[in-house]
Amino acid sequence: MSGGVDSSVAAALLKQQGYDVIGVFMQFWYPSGKSYGENRCCSLESYNEARAVAATLDIPIHKVNFGRQFKKMIVDEFLIEHKSGRTPNPCVACNKFVKFDLLLKYAKTVFDAEYLATGHYVKLTQDKSGYKLSRPKDRAKDQTYFLYNLKQEQLKYLLFPLANYEKEQVRKLAKKLKLAIHAKPDSQEICFVGHSREDFLKRYLKLKPGEIIDIKGGVLGKHRGLPLYTVGQRTGLGLSGGPWYVARIDLKTNRLVVTKNSKDKLLSDREVIFDKVNWLNGGIIKFPLKCSAQIRYRGKAESCRVEKSGRLFKAIFDKPQQAVMAGQSIVFYHKDQLLGGGIIV
Repeated sequence: MSGGVDSSVAAALLKQQGYDVIGVFMQFWYPSGKSYGENRCCSLESYNEARAVAATLDIPIHKVNFGRQFKKMIVDEFLIEHKSGRTPNPCVACNKFVKFDLLLKYAKTVFDAEYLATGHYVKLTQDKSGYKLSRPKDRAKDQTYFLYNLKQEQLKYLLFPLANYEKEQVRKLAKKLKLAIHAKPDSQEICFVGHSREDFLKRYLKLKPGEIIDIKGGVLGKHRGLPLYTVGQRTGLGLSGGPWYVARIDLKTNRLVVTKNSKDKLLSDREVIFDKVNWLNGGIIKFPLKCSAQIRYRGKAESCRVEKSGRLFKAIFDKPQQAVMAGQSIVFYHKDQLLGGGIIV
């Protein structure tokens, strides 16, 4: 229970269904300082909100501190990836290493829990072949993209009570239950970053300014440090005569390569190489695999063919994909069913 609307209503629904519910609030690492705010998913304010919800629902709540593990596995890796010119997705890593590994083990060990439930918008079903994850009723809140690393041995312990609810229904339920957080805004940011990713990176990385050049090698200006930029970015470049788009991050020369053409071949790929793969069915996949894939959370799933190439995998899309970012996740679907995913290299 994070103190947010979704996890609070998930707990309420489970209690209504007759489950013996225990709330767990996870305390993570986040930077000190007023500029990062208190209304974070792991802050004292959020904990007090979660406690108030638990009191209203008449369920116990416990706080567990995963700060040290979170700092090492999520925050430090986030910084390493940015330093290496990649654009990581820490929410994918958090779900993999913290919420559905550390927390699941904690719940089973400390409380002898039969299930771990969360407020994720995702649908879990089971048939003869095993457990399956699919897109939820509320497509706008679909979080399957973040959960492609789950395994069969984890899925059997999970519950997702919000699968068949839309967000507006969830808010109405929270209000009906007299939960003070019913109007609390959804979290839109990476929880540990604060209001500015750039400020966070400036604080924790040694940034080296360098040249911004066009695709012909002409110098256009200066960048503030390569980790502050991502492929496809068009704002915050400080260049006139635009719009300009980041086409390539060149670590060897410490140069940022930009183009005026949003359809430039440097920004367009039909083939996407990826690794660190997980298939939800345990890896029983026949290649080549015809499916659809998303290369970013809010992106559209596009038709592709997946092939295995040594230890790497390759997705060949029917249509070129714009601004493919190394470090982001590529996630695969068959219609609404989540198949698995990996990290773009």
